[in-house]
Amino acid sequence: MYTEKTVVKCESGLHNKQAISFIQKANEFRSSIWVEADDRKINAKSLLGVMSMGITTGTEISLIADGVDEEAAVKALAALLVKDIY
Repeated sequence: MYTEKTVVKCESGLHNKQAISFIQKANEFRSSIWVEADDRKINAKSLLGVMSMGITTGTEISLIADGVDEEAAVKALAALLVKDIY
């Protein structure tokens, strides 16, 4: 299991286009991936789950992955979240 904390810096948080791009990137990996924020933990590959979190710019989250490509998955997703726009 690999975990990394990051602060969401993308312009609109994880909503709309950014949420879809995030989900698509998460689904490129074989590992199970979760997003944890404010005592809630959801599947990072679920659009409904990600949208339900209401993650806005400036929110600190934990990315957690477990599987064969866990570290690569977390690092790739974290890199998306620190860009202003993607």
